[in-house]
This record gives sequence, structure tokens and C-alpha cells, in this order.
Amino acid sequence: MADAEIRTLLELIDQAFDHHSWHGTNLKGAIKGLDTKTAAWRPAAGRHNIWELILHAAYWKYIARRRLLGEKRGSFALKGSNFFRRPAKGRDDEKALKADIALLAETHKSLREAVAGLKTKDLAKMPPGTTTTTLALIMGIASHDLYHAGQIQLLKRLSKRG
Repeated sequence: MADAEIRTLLELIDQAFDHHSWHGTNLKGAIKGLDTKTAAWRPAAGRHNIWELILHAAYWKYIARRRLLGEKRGSFALKGSNFFRRPAKGRDDEKALKADIALLAETHKSLREAVAGLKTKDLAKMPPGTTTTTLALIMGIASHDLYHAGQIQLLKRLSKRG
């Protein structure tokens, strides 16, 4: 069984992603029932849409997991980094959106597994490729999910006005 501190961190990242919490909508809740028109809507030229935020969140979960496990770069499911242009030309929007949401869920699961494999003594260490502790990295990825959940909620409302 995981240390109490690790169980607490697992609860933190789960609440930010897909478990019930007191603060309201988490990341998965923010994208629940999302249609492709809303996912692809941009508030202005050059601004990111919800769909791109979904992949951005998946990418940073991958980065956090990779750093926790000391893995090499270059194994993310998509080419590129940070933000990925969506919708992509020539792809079925509904199927593509579902696939990208599934990638987010899979990446969260793999991050969760990496965190579950830690020990309390690991939390003060600095993973390779970081300037922060393992504890700060895990807390940061949970905060990242919640930050973008709020952005997505706002973008959904704005898209209905525009």
C-alpha cells in the first residue's frame, strides 16, 4: 500500500482530473459532453481553443510522468510539443476529438501509475530535467488541470455568445 503522503497526492491529482471535489468542475467534467463545434471555437485569431487545451493538458501530464520516471524525451503520442493545432485537416472531427480526449485519459492514468509507484522519501528529490521537487511537480500538474478546467468552462460560455 502506498504511503499516506502518496495517497494524498493521488487524491489531489484525481480530484483535479476526474474525481468529485468541493471546488467544482474538474478537467474531465469541463470537457464532458463537448461537441466538436465548441471544442474548435476560438475566442480570437491566434488564440487556443478547448481542443488544443485538451492536448496541452495531456502533453504536460506526459512530461510530468516522464520526469518522475526519468524517461527520455520523444515518446509522446503526437509529434510536437506543448500545443497541437486542432482540428487537424483531413480528420473526422468527432472521431478525432474522441481520440484526443481518450489520449488525455490514458496519459492521466499513466501519470497516476507513476505517482503511485513513489515513496514519501522521493518527494523531496529533484527529478531529471526539472528545477523543482517531485512534490512540487505533482502538485503543479494538479493545479495545471484545474487552471485549464476553468479556462475551458469560460471558453464554453463565450462560444455560445459568439
